[in-house]
Order: sequence, then structure tokens, then C-alpha cells
Amino acid sequence: MKRTVWALLVALAVAVPVAAHHSVSAEFDLNKPIKFSGVIKKVDWANPHIYTHVETKEGGKTIVYKVEGGPPNSLFRQGWRKDTLKIGEHVSVTGLKAKNPESTNVGQATITTDDGRRIFGGAANRDGNAANANNPAPQ
Repeated sequence: MKRTVWALLVALAVAVPVAAHHSVSAEFDLNKPIKFSGVIKKVDWANPHIYTHVETKEGGKTIVYKVEGGPPNSLFRQGWRKDTLKIGEHVSVTGLKAKNPESTNVGQATITTDDGRRIFGGAANRDGNAANANNPAPQ
């Protein structure tokens, strides 16, 4: 009996954070798509999401966007690693800007390397296709 109660408590502890996860529209503006290119400055590989910092120039100013990716465990199972994107690598990014005009966060993003690899894609592209459906993770 104690084992069953313990298993139930563990299951609840795992399920509650998942249920509390925010929706895309809570942080990001679905009407503010963004597209830019730049250089990888840093990759934060931590829960609940990885963040890739991409430096770009806009209007003569340097901006570092914080591009939200999926959870590290999920990305790891798909074949991605902390060093999949290299510091200094040039990339193109499409995604959604944050609702807060002061924020440099970008969500539902797809990062494309110069050699055409699509990485850390959002849940769906604007046409409704899975972001990485035609570009499986490396083996």
C-alpha cells in the first residue's frame, strides 16, 4: 500500500509542473512574426527550455535575441546536443516576438544554419507543418 501511495505522489509531482506550463500566446504575440539573421553568442541548455542567444544588427544597433527552444530532455532524445549550435555560427531565425516590447525573447522559433539545417523548430510553422517534419534530427 505504501508503495502505491508513493508512486501516486511521484506521478502527481511530475504532472503538476507540466500542467502549469504557459501557452505560447501568454508570452508571445501571434501577430508579431520576426525574421532575422545573426551570430550565435551563447546557448543556455537548461530546464524548462533551452535559450539560444543570437546577436544581430537592427537600425545600426546591436541586439541579442533570446530564442526559446524546447525542453533539453526532449531535444536530447531527438539527437540534439549542447554543441549542436556553435558559438560564432551564422544562423537565420524565424519566430514570434514577445508581447512585452522591452523583451528580446523570441518564441515558436526555427533556427536555420547556413548549410540549411533547421534546428529547435517551433511546434508548427505558419503553414501548419511540423517544424522539423522534413528535417529529422541528426543520427
